[in-house]
Amino acid sequence: MSMSQSPRRAVVLLAVLSLLLAGCAQVITGRGSTSDAVRPNVKPSDLKIVGSTDQEIDTLARNALADLNDFWSQAYPAAYGSPWKPLTGGYYSVDPGNYDASVYPDNVGCFSSPDDVAGNAFYCFPQQSGGGDDIVYDRTLLESLATDYGRFIPALVMAHEFGHAVQARTAPPSNLSIVFETQADCFAGAWTAWVADDKAKHFLVRPSELDDVLRGYLLLRDRPGSGPSDNGAHGSYFDRVSGFQEGFDNGAAACKDNFNDQRVFTQAPFATQADLNANGNAPYDAPTGSLFDIAQTTLDQFWKSSFTDVFGKQWSAPALQPFEGAIPRCGGDRQRREVTYCAADNRVDYDNSQLIPKVYDDIGDFGVVTLLAIQYATAARNQLGLDYRGESALRSSICLTGWYAGRFLLDGNSLGATISPGDFDEAVQVLLEYGSKSSVLPDVGLSGFQLIDLFRQGFLRGASACDVGVA
Repeated sequence: MSMSQSPRRAVVLLAVLSLLLAGCAQVITGRGSTSDAVRPNVKPSDLKIVGSTDQEIDTLARNALADLNDFWSQAYPAAYGSPWKPLTGGYYSVDPGNYDASVYPDNVGCFSSPDDVAGNAFYCFPQQSGGGDDIVYDRTLLESLATDYGRFIPALVMAHEFGHAVQARTAPPSNLSIVFETQADCFAGAWTAWVADDKAKHFLVRPSELDDVLRGYLLLRDRPGSGPSDNGAHGSYFDRVSGFQEGFDNGAAACKDNFNDQRVFTQAPFATQADLNANGNAPYDAPTGSLFDIAQTTLDQFWKSSFTDVFGKQWSAPALQPFEGAIPRCGGDRQRREVTYCAADNRVDYDNSQLIPKVYDDIGDFGVVTLLAIQYATAARNQLGLDYRGESALRSSICLTGWYAGRFLLDGNSLGATISPGDFDEAVQVLLEYGSKSSVLPDVGLSGFQLIDLFRQGFLRGASACDVGVA
């Protein structure tokens, strides 16, 4: 994120890519919070997986694939108007470190040696030479994911790969890898919603576990600064989460209709070497061009123009005030949050000693800007004569922050700055990791999954999604 005098265009997808046949998952190190998501006391599926063992991870994959077949036997006819055709090539479990070639047939598509599978899970599109229409996975990869991030994450990988099997049965949505991959995320989201609705035989996802599902996508995003037209592009964290949530909210039909070359993606290469060197972050403290200069400039300009053009009113910019130590009082009253809007004094206060420096260090500059933008949106609701406290007000403020972020992405020049690759990912991260903290946002029972979805709606639909009286 940086100050700029030059226009920034929306991400444009120009190159035509071949279909990505492999490489949909990768080895991940580290450890995260786990979730269960598996129904107890349910007989495992007897679905055939070539090369599988009696290990728990193969049972998990088998159960996920069985539930996916059940889902698509219903969802595919509803979305596409024709019967679902099961995979003809089958399913294959491989341990690359303990590989017996005699177990596997010769015509498995996209797979001729254990090196092709190591650290991977993939769907292979049907091959002209025969074979394909199969799903192959490294069971040691899935086992690592299950151990470190919960048993639903490997199932989610299977759901994504199954999404590619859906694509093989339809007209291609695009020749761009990023479109194929995010549409597959959308299909995975549609299946996850079906599981969350208590319709699956083997899996059950609770609302509290959806945050862990989104954390899993951080592991599987493309590196910030990757281009949307890069060979094998899968999408930024925001792009992938947005695809998943679209399917979760609106089902397989939305996945069919809303993924094409015109879809806007937030993934983009770094515009300058300086931005790359700074990892896309504006300096925390600087005489000019600090992240607070950018936040104040862009937020004031966004709300000034929006009040004039959309609401027919005049914007009164709040003061942006740091504090260290005790939280300042507001009109004589005590405030409890470390980043907050004071209506009595038209002021946004933020903790400059602990919270905000930590967000900057752990997440990045746009994580900070997102928290400040929520308070500016709260100020906007107050100036519009709307409620600015409570759950409905917070929902609206998060949505309005997504509206601001969308304007920043697509027309940053009008706000006086440019957004950097990875900034939208930081917005997702800060809402997921800090949104449930009562010292940061009001405790009204919204999950990180819900907060991100509200932000996404504002990004996609603008003010009309945000309960501010705009059609």
